[in-house]
Parts: sequence; C-alpha cells; structure tokens
Amino acid sequence: MNRQDPRDVQLSRRRFVQGLALGGVAAGLGLRAGATLAQGAAVRHELRGTHFELSIGELPVDYTGRKRPATVVNGQLPAPLLRWREGDTVTLKVTNRLCVPSSIHWHGILLPFQMDGVPGISFPGIAPGETYTYRFPVRQSGTYWYHSHSGFQEQTGLYGPLVIEAASGERFPTDRDYVVMLNDWSDDDPGHIFATLKRQGDYYNFAMPTVPDFFRDAREHGLGQALARRRMWERMRMNPTDYSDVSGHAYTYLMNGHAPAGNWTGLFRPGEKVRLRFINGSSMTFFDVRIPGLKMTVVGADGQDVEPVRVDEFRIAAAETYDVIVEPGEDRAYTLFAQSTDRSGYARGTLAPRPGMQAEVPAMDPLVWLGMRDMMGAMGDSSLSSRERVRAGRGVAGSTEPAPPEEGVRHARTEYRNPGVDMHVDMPRSNLDDPGAGLRGNGRRVLTYADLHTLGGSIDPREPGREIELHLTGNMERYMWSFDGVKFADAKPIHFRAGERLRIVLVNDTMMNHPIHLHGMWSELESPAGGFQVRKHTVNVQPAQRVAYGVTADAPGRWAYHCHMLYHMEAGMMREVVVS
Repeated sequence: MNRQDPRDVQLSRRRFVQGLALGGVAAGLGLRAGATLAQGAAVRHELRGTHFELSIGELPVDYTGRKRPATVVNGQLPAPLLRWREGDTVTLKVTNRLCVPSSIHWHGILLPFQMDGVPGISFPGIAPGETYTYRFPVRQSGTYWYHSHSGFQEQTGLYGPLVIEAASGERFPTDRDYVVMLNDWSDDDPGHIFATLKRQGDYYNFAMPTVPDFFRDAREHGLGQALARRRMWERMRMNPTDYSDVSGHAYTYLMNGHAPAGNWTGLFRPGEKVRLRFINGSSMTFFDVRIPGLKMTVVGADGQDVEPVRVDEFRIAAAETYDVIVEPGEDRAYTLFAQSTDRSGYARGTLAPRPGMQAEVPAMDPLVWLGMRDMMGAMGDSSLSSRERVRAGRGVAGSTEPAPPEEGVRHARTEYRNPGVDMHVDMPRSNLDDPGAGLRGNGRRVLTYADLHTLGGSIDPREPGREIELHLTGNMERYMWSFDGVKFADAKPIHFRAGERLRIVLVNDTMMNHPIHLHGMWSELESPAGGFQVRKHTVNVQPAQRVAYGVTADAPGRWAYHCHMLYHMEAGMMREVVVS
C-alpha cells in the first residue's frame, strides 16, 4: 500500500496535533464547591441525581477544518458528566436516535450483568428508536466513565465521565474538582482505519527507522553496534517504534472535548488544593501526563483510593482513571500536558488563576526505541547470564514448536503453528516498577504500578483456590489479536464458579501494551511476591510481562473480558466470562 505524500503527511500532522481552537461540541467539565464552571462551559455540562434521560444521536463536529459526524449523548462530546452518590439507586433511560443499534457500558461499575450494556453478552443492545432503562444500586465511589460497546461508536464520540460521591465524604478533600478526560478523535471513518490496519499493520507508524537514523546511530554508537541493532530487529521481524497502532497522523488528541488549540482551562486561586480526575477515554492511545512546575499527588486509581504518592508524571492506559491533587502556589498558568506514547501528538489544557491565561507548552519527548525487555522480557535483562538468556529465548519470535517452559510459563498448543501468533515470550518479566518504554530514566519521578497501594487492602483475604493462565497474542503484520492464539469468534467462554476466589495470570506474548478489562468484578493486582498490590478495573500488561491478580466471582451472569484497545478487541482479543 502506498503512503501519503510526505508533504501532505506533515500538513495533516500539524493540523491534527493542534486542531482548531473552537472545534467540536466540547463541554466544560470542571466545577468547584460553589458549582462555578471551568472556562469553556458554553453548553450543558453535568447531570446529577438518581434519574437521568440520555439521548444517543449524531451531530457534525469540526476539529480540523472538516465537519465530520460524531456520535453524541444529549448533543455533547464528551457526553454529559454524570454525578451519582454511593448508596443511591440510579435509573437511566437511554434512547437511541441513531439508525443503527447502540449501547452504553458503565465502565468499572459493579451491577447486575443485565445492566452492563454489552450487546450479545449482557443484553441485545438498544435498537434504533427504542429506549432501554438501566436501573441498579450504586455500590462504590470514585472516578469512572461510560461508553458505547457497539461497533466503533466509542471512537466516534460516545463516551462520557462519571463521578460517584462517597457516602462518607471525600477522604482527600480539595477546594476545586475537575474532570480531565482524554480522547483520540479521527476525521477518518473507524471502519476504514480498521480495514487499513488489517491490510498493513504499521500503516500509521511514520516513525520507523530511516537511513538518517542509521547514520546518526553509527556516529553515536559506532557502525558495528548500529548494524547489529538493525539486524536484530530484522531477524525478529519486529518494529522498534511500534508503540501505537494509530498515531497522530490520523488522530487529534482531545482534553475535555477540546483540541490543543482550544486550550481547555480550569481556574484556581493560588494556594488552593485542586483535584484533577484524569480519565483516558481513548480508543487506542496511551498518554504520558505531566504538569510542568507542579508535583502531582496520586490519590486514586480506577476509582479506588490509594496511599498518596507524589510524582512528576504518569502513564495512563486506555480506560484507566487516576485522581491527582495539585497545589499551585503561584499566580501563574500551568500547562496540563498529555503526550501520546508514540510522541506523534498531544492533548493539552491549562490551570490558571484567570481566564485567557496560558503557559508554555513543552516540546514532546524524543521517541526512543523499544528495548530488549519489551521483546524478550526477563531474557532482555542484562543481569541474566548469556546462557540463561539463550535458554529463555527459544521460540521467542516466529517459532513453530513449543519451547521448554521457563519460570512456570506454559504456552497453549493453540499458540503454535498459528498465523495469528508471531511471537512467544518464554521468560516474561514480572516486575511492576517499570514505568514503560519512553519513560525509563527520563529524569522525572514517574508513577508505576509498584507505587500504588489501595487503602483498606484486599476485599477478599482468601487464597485463590485455582489459577487461570491466559496469553495475550497477536500478529501485527496481519493485525490479528487474541487470547492464547484464539480469537473471540472461535473461543469458548471462560467459566468462574460463583463465590470462588481465583487467580488470573496474564502473559503478554506481544510487544504492545494491552489494558485488560474484566467487566463486573474487581481485579486485585498482586505484587511479584504474591501480595496484594492495588485494586483496578483495567490492568495494563506491558510488553513481555507477566501479571497476576485475584478475582472474587461474586457477580453471577455473563461478562465481557477484553483488551480495551478498541481495534484489538474488534480483531479478536476478547472472551466471555460466565459466572455460575
């Protein structure tokens, strides 16, 4: 497939990175104790209470100079901020005014499976012209979000923030409180994007190694090392810059519905404590978030309070949420900067004492190559002997026969002789203290899962009675994604016994991050030593990594279990979980 003319690419990239100052139908999502709205709140902003009327429809938006159709709720993108209260029972009447079926999934919310909103698993979906009533008790508090689970509607705008007030009040009170929702918008039809990826998996990656890159490496590291690096990647048939399937060449990155040029702004008075509820509602993008000049104290992860930890930066996977508190002491503006992990674009906004103020937008960090640990796991760890690395590397990439299991790793037979699997990791790493490729050693204090500790400990102290191991598998060139080499259409459901405590083990046999979301139940991530670490609804599994988490099967019914990268899920990285 031929790529665009480079001149068109650069023009497109500038347009998408910056966007239009007044593009879209963005709603301001911030408020303070007195319900003062953030700058930019020109349209309806939030709904609170126990009864909600939501209407799904289509509306043209303009982020790049072209009007394109968006899927919206109550005429807004993002959809309205919903505010619930722990202990209440909420009723949400959702009317579908599209000409195709639709749905809303309440991400991370504990509820009866019939209310979960996944067509074909928990309910039939909402037909055109029909109204579906969701009704369930609210059994938790914190920062969450909601989105469509029908086709590619999440990519075209059907997503919104959700904040649940704790019945006992905030554990970490603040003077102001803002939602900061991050999204990736494309003018292209998502069906076309998916078809393009199926034809050429690296189509949107314009950061692949070039001849000038080779000469630069040769000058800096010597000709031999530069040649050796490229031979290694060619031999493995892997791409060292494979961070994102879809880049800023197709995306405009949004903050609360505003493109970077739109500059969403939240106001503060110097000395106030400000809570920022970050939600990554993107379809395919991870963001690295920082606020130059301000430390952030992380106090919540996926809606759950955690022991406070001060950081300069954090990586937020698709579908994750983080609550942070900042204390801007100076009478000046600060930039909220969220750069995509492939460094092809960014979302940005501003915290300021007065409307109209702006701070300098930092340059994006340079794109660094993925490392050996991202391809080979523990085998890429220099602390291992060469013999250990050779033994661990048997069958790493493109193998057709099982390698001897190392460190307890056992690949399913369905992973071999399978065109949908191009890589196996026989010695995955299990550490949680790695911030991820592109953030290692950058001079800033970066959050890792090892820093997160849910207050109150585990919800279920029982030792798991059994273990289920699944491997995250794929073939990037063919754009095929799966669990254990079996795509969703061909897979049988996973069965949990009602009431049991079990351990899920995930091994990432790919070089990409996969944020894995189990509907209806908490995932309690374990430390490498096997102790309780943090409670989450979405667990990101880094390349060549092994993670384990406990699950209490206390939610009878049929549940979705999938990678939250939308096109990975569509391509097959999904299973059904049946609790009975």
